[in-house]
Amino acid sequence: MARQGAGGRAEASTFTAFGLRAEAEAIAPGLHVVATPIGNLKDISLRALSTLAAAEAVIAEDTRVTKTLLAHYGIATPLIAYHEHNAQIVRPQILARLEKGAALALVSDAGTPLVSDPGFKLVAESVAAGFAVTSVPGASAVLAALVVAGLPTDRFFFEGFLPQKNAARRARLAELAAIPGTLVFFESPRRIAETLADCASVLGARDAAVARELTKHFETVRRGPLADLAREIAGTELRGEIVLLVGPPGEDAQEIGEADLDARIRAALSENSVKDAASIVAGETGQPRRRVYARALQLAGREE
Repeated sequence: MARQGAGGRAEASTFTAFGLRAEAEAIAPGLHVVATPIGNLKDISLRALSTLAAAEAVIAEDTRVTKTLLAHYGIATPLIAYHEHNAQIVRPQILARLEKGAALALVSDAGTPLVSDPGFKLVAESVAAGFAVTSVPGASAVLAALVVAGLPTDRFFFEGFLPQKNAARRARLAELAAIPGTLVFFESPRRIAETLADCASVLGARDAAVARELTKHFETVRRGPLADLAREIAGTELRGEIVLLVGPPGEDAQEIGEADLDARIRAALSENSVKDAASIVAGETGQPRRRVYARALQLAGREE
């Protein structure tokens, strides 16, 4: 797409890569969902650069972050701030531009949009309105962590951020316990030690990985059993963005007899409420929480 330069002359949209100036290819009208680097600015595709340069505007959650990326590659496309605080006002304006045939690019602060950012509603309403929505794929913290964790990759479940409060976090982990795939979480450095301890308590003996600052200078990946990682990280001060991955339950997770299940429930009931005991045992055994909770109610009633 060409823009108006000085004196009203049309100027081709360009970007710089490998020290060379290139002219961007024109893009079709619609919303182009563009993945950006998760840390290392080199982790962006030539197609993404061309799309960002050719778009009439780039829709960004934090324009300061995106401005740095665009400046690094010599891209002068105007920015539109779109975040949770202004989405209700800005989204109709963006849709109106799409209605007029605009070609717009949507990015998040880092990685692939629509993961932990407000882009989902914009894409959903664009699709509902019949506008073209195109993916320009690239970096993703979820996949980057998954491929280096050393855990099964054939099936995985992305949970995002767990609840901040301990009880709610443990309850959610219990609900996820029976999923037959690797669990992937985002976590704050301030809470990673507590989350690992809760994972070890609720999910039992599973292998895990803590991936920190992926693609950046201080990238680290710690691997090992949940309990070992919890002890290793407890008391340490971590910084940066963290992806936590927990391996799937063992193949024998569903193979547990009634007597063994009752023994586990009774032990949990000795120190916990019925609700918490059910969550803990369901997480440890991989049994459906509804089944464990019903049995815990029966045992608690008998023991009273």
